[in-house]
Amino acid sequence: MRVAPGLPGKASRLHSLLFWAVGLVAFLAVILVVLHFGSLQKMVELARSARPGWLLVALLVQAATYVSAACVWDRALYRAGHPLSLRTLVPLGIAKVFTDQVLPSGGISGTMLVVRGLIRRHVPAEIAMAAMLVGLVSYDGAYLIVVLASASVLWLQHRMNLPLFVGVAIFVVVTVAAPTAVLGLKQWGKRKPIAWLSKCLGSTALLQELIDAPTHLLRSPRLLLQTVALQLAIFVLDAFTLWLAFNAIGKAPQLWVVFVSFTIASMVATIGPIPVGLGTFEATSVGMLSLLGVSVEAALAGTLLLRGLTFWLPMLPGVWLARRELNIPRQSEQGFQGKKNTDSTAT
Repeated sequence: MRVAPGLPGKASRLHSLLFWAVGLVAFLAVILVVLHFGSLQKMVELARSARPGWLLVALLVQAATYVSAACVWDRALYRAGHPLSLRTLVPLGIAKVFTDQVLPSGGISGTMLVVRGLIRRHVPAEIAMAAMLVGLVSYDGAYLIVVLASASVLWLQHRMNLPLFVGVAIFVVVTVAAPTAVLGLKQWGKRKPIAWLSKCLGSTALLQELIDAPTHLLRSPRLLLQTVALQLAIFVLDAFTLWLAFNAIGKAPQLWVVFVSFTIASMVATIGPIPVGLGTFEATSVGMLSLLGVSVEAALAGTLLLRGLTFWLPMLPGVWLARRELNIPRQSEQGFQGKKNTDSTAT
């Protein structure tokens, strides 16, 4: 069975490299613009005054995000009757969180990678796909909650403007569309227009797996509440990491300021034109923090520390784990496909 496309071809790699190049240019441009309006000397002083103890705590908080991501799949698999140990799922959680950050796509990129990883751990394909739906729906549900909550806070603080309102509206449409499209494939996926488009895009196998994925786990309110809460914990812990980064440089704003700024920056990175969010996240984070009363220098220093802890530091282990999860032995795929065919014949 094949549940996701293979490794990208030459054209796809060139496309990814182009986006990375654009992202790095945007990232450097944000730093230069902020330094133009701020003080380089103050930035250097903030960097020198950074206290390692706070950064160590921030690292531990980040580790908790990976455990929380693994718990989402643990709950879904336990409900489906195929439990796995957290020790087995935590590397999968690291790969998922990393993939969601590098390829923002409403959670689809990370959840499809996890499907591969679950099959690699001998979970039946149909159970892996059912757990994937739970992960996707709970991720998008939690994301909507934190964005709408942040927008509400900005509204109450009289800081909501037209660009922010438009951004939130676009995000809501994109986020709702992702799981809706996946679930809609079960009803309309076999109709000629969609089947023809899937064939042209070379994703017929993936489409068929999405159509066949069971949805019984989504009918458990308790499971959905548990997994949405775990996904919410990831967003809260990431925002708390930013607050700890500010404590490291001795410039800690109020927690709500940090949470709202982080959430809006994540939202813009998700709907922005650069997949890796480089430049767009930093610019929005610094802009929001400045709007809510944080100095430009402190906003940039805190944001860069956060990105170092959540994006650059996990880059090497994240790439290695993601590639490992994608490399399923052909024998395993054929074995699961044979089992699926046997079950279908028996039925």
